[in-house]
Amino acid sequence: MRASSNLNSQILGILDKVNHLNHLKQLQAYLITSGHSQDQFFSFKLVRCCVLSLSNFDYARQIFSSLVSPNVYLYTAMITAYSFQPDHDSSLLLYRDMVRKKRPKVSHFIYPHVLKSCPEVLGSNGTKMLHTQILRTGYVLCSLSAFGHMGMLQLGKSTHGYVLRNGLAPNSLIANGLVDMYGKCGSLKEARRVFDDTLKRNLTSWNSMINSFALHGQSESAIMVYEEMMQHNVKPDAVTFVGLLNACTHGGLVEKGRSFFTSMVNDNGIEPDIHHIGCFIDLLGRAGQFAEAMEVIKAMKTPPDEAVWGSLLNGCKIHGRMDLAEIAVKKLIEIDPNNGGYGTMLANIYGALGEWEKARMVWITLKEQKAYKIPGCSWIEIDNQVHQFYSADDSHFKIEDMHSILESIFSFADENIFHHHLLPHT
Repeated sequence: MRASSNLNSQILGILDKVNHLNHLKQLQAYLITSGHSQDQFFSFKLVRCCVLSLSNFDYARQIFSSLVSPNVYLYTAMITAYSFQPDHDSSLLLYRDMVRKKRPKVSHFIYPHVLKSCPEVLGSNGTKMLHTQILRTGYVLCSLSAFGHMGMLQLGKSTHGYVLRNGLAPNSLIANGLVDMYGKCGSLKEARRVFDDTLKRNLTSWNSMINSFALHGQSESAIMVYEEMMQHNVKPDAVTFVGLLNACTHGGLVEKGRSFFTSMVNDNGIEPDIHHIGCFIDLLGRAGQFAEAMEVIKAMKTPPDEAVWGSLLNGCKIHGRMDLAEIAVKKLIEIDPNNGGYGTMLANIYGALGEWEKARMVWITLKEQKAYKIPGCSWIEIDNQVHQFYSADDSHFKIEDMHSILESIFSFADENIFHHHLLPHT
């Protein structure tokens, strides 16, 4: 059950004035009777009030222990409180509990407080061992994230080798990082192999695999992973549904996407955020379902952002809906008036509609505002070197060779493909 924004503000107002444990207990009793005993946000606020305002660590631990599945913020709050008390034994025991149970994803904010408790409990050798483990894990995770974003597959594979040589493979954080890296680099077989070899999968493991397939248009594979996840009784979260909606968009699976969007709200109690709505609008726009897309946009509780209007615009261009495209581009210009790309789109739309005077006025405005257009960019990795390319940019040192190869391909296609199929046989 989710608290209303009105209840939210009332409780926060009361918490600011709490100066006695009995007052806090009354507030907690109210939350329990109103069905909010497991609310992570309110529980965090109660724990924080216990520690900072009342200095009552025992009752803070009682609140924490009453939660079925505390999130990372609650673990961080309790571990931090113990390290400052100081109660180093409790701090390390709680950290061990967090790691063993694979509850939430470990936050880097926890590490300084855990290390603070180590010398008192584990001695210098134990502290060094934990510090080394943290550094190794952090190094590997940062490297995998960077290599994934840059598409540097060979360096990602080298990092994977480092993981295997140093016995870090059983770490689920690193396994998830490997799946994500291989997925972003397009090596889906390797991503799936790491995923299958991960003995203790958590929600992030499943989400990484779903999003990897979705990113590369393998819609059915992404949905199959989700169905497998359901068989393992793993509860999906907001990230899961972003991946599923993306998968449906790339596969043109409108009914399936609509079903996931509805299930997310009705069956899982997840409020759609801007990412879900952007994906859903993209799905509907590509399918030409503009009436439904506009209804979804009108029903949004927050103002649509660039992703939402951009998704609608993409569908409009596919299906030639210049009337809606004009609306979408005007909204995009309102959001980012200095982006010359949006102005160029609007001028082109007016040109397609034959409204040349409006197109001329847009070009004049762009010139006066000195609006910029972000150039398109792509990159590839060859022999461990990343080559970056920008739209309309001929500065690459191999540009002449590339043009020569392209001309050869076009010439071959013209002589052997187009010529063969277009000319009548005699």
